Amino acid sequence: MNDLPRRPAADIGAVEDRFFTLRNFPLTDGTVMPEATIAYETYGRLAPPNGPNGGRNAVLCTHGYTGSHHFAGRNPANGNQPGSWDGLIGPGKAIDTDKLFVVASNMLGSSFGSTNAGSIDPQTGEAYGPDFPNITIRDIVAAQKALLDHLGIRHLVAVAGPSYGGYQAFQWAVAYPDFMDAIVPVNTAPWASVNTDKQLAELESRLAGDPEWHGGRYYGKAACKTALTDIRVETLKRYGIETALAPRFPDPAAREAAIREQAANWAAKWDANSLIILRRALLGFDTRPDFARIKARVLYILCRTDALFPPKIAPDVIKALTAAGVEARYFELDSDLGHSSSGPEHAKWSPVLREFLAPLVARLN
Repeated sequence: MNDLPRRPAADIGAVEDRFFTLRNFPLTDGTVMPEATIAYETYGRLAPPNGPNGGRNAVLCTHGYTGSHHFAGRNPANGNQPGSWDGLIGPGKAIDTDKLFVVASNMLGSSFGSTNAGSIDPQTGEAYGPDFPNITIRDIVAAQKALLDHLGIRHLVAVAGPSYGGYQAFQWAVAYPDFMDAIVPVNTAPWASVNTDKQLAELESRLAGDPEWHGGRYYGKAACKTALTDIRVETLKRYGIETALAPRFPDPAAREAAIREQAANWAAKWDANSLIILRRALLGFDTRPDFARIKARVLYILCRTDALFPPKIAPDVIKALTAAGVEARYFELDSDLGHSSSGPEHAKWSPVLREFLAPLVARLN
């Protein structure tokens, strides 16, 4: 297969948000959501159901904590900016949409089209606000599974995603072990920080200190954008944005202004409650005890300069996967861009991803 000529890589072009609504969606804690809508994008075509590989040529892409499901192409809902993994997804690219059908799913509780705290609770007729249910990563993945079932997807070639998206990839592997051939968790870990409860408390306290917070019931008001912008600036800096912007903004003051502008633009579209919802969903998250359930192959990617998920954690992860009988491979991305490196530095790991997926895609022929 690798000896055959490949079509030159091309961009996907225009894409659009799509929406799927679940009715009476049961959560891990026993709560039932009357409605749960998931926003998503798709690229490529699903193999027709009457064919030998019908519904089996799909890849699911899962996004980061404060990111969106816009992975490829240009979506007017996202200002027609290229998707976060645009260099990896498309005709002739590592995730080749000439052969694969890609679903990029938003998370339940996120701020980019899915049901979240700003959505109307059908039982009260008002925004959920701080009363949004306590969802978990299991619930986020279960909603995605329902979406894939709705789309006619019978099996996944892979689940791939960075950061929080990598959490979801690991959760997919232990929750639905027979449903995929591989996972590609990037700049992430199979467990959440042991300090998640402390981080959640600090976040809640930080937001509560903003006069615009109103106990999380700020809908129709100022919506807590001051604190949100400040938090985003700090987050972007942890993710490595100063290094990324240095070539364009060598002057520190200009670079700081650019970071704050980017943070403010993000804050204008993000619901502060979603920070709490998705952080809370990480409480107790740890897939390591369930590694023996994993049947998928694993391509684990970390970045040399990622302070959130440093490469020093890789040996223990790979050792634990291997001990559980999982076929696992590790690749270290040599980049100065830290946690946010996977999209901008796609050329540095695209060949590894292509090689990893090649035998799985070959089965579809």
